[in-house]
Amino acid sequence: MPARLEHVNICVPDPVATAAVLERLFDWHIRWEGVSPGDGYSIHVGVTEGYVALYRPGHGMQAADPGRYRRWAGLNHVGVVVSDLDQAEARVRAEGYETHGHAAYEPGRRFYFDGPDGVEYEVVAYGA
Repeated sequence: MPARLEHVNICVPDPVATAAVLERLFDWHIRWEGVSPGDGYSIHVGVTEGYVALYRPGHGMQAADPGRYRRWAGLNHVGVVVSDLDQAEARVRAEGYETHGHAAYEPGRRFYFDGPDGVEYEVVAYGA
């Protein structure tokens, strides 16, 4: 039986604000929110099949690391599949984010943007 990815958990300073942006960009919904271990706060935003867990660590636990692509075990980006890439890019730009890294290679077209909290997102449409 193959496993499937259920969620990715990323640390953010304001889960409420980040969740609101992701809801608008991708038509996602909040699946759960509440107090988390370590005096933190989490919001799970996504769809029935999977989600992004937005976790704000408790006081004194925050640490910034700008080396996204330059360290082992770092988060490079979060990939999101959409049905209409042009519409998705229009939404991203309307929120004030710049897009980059446009590419069209098998199996689909894609672009990237640095979204809330500096997390990079890859938005891809397959067969488009």
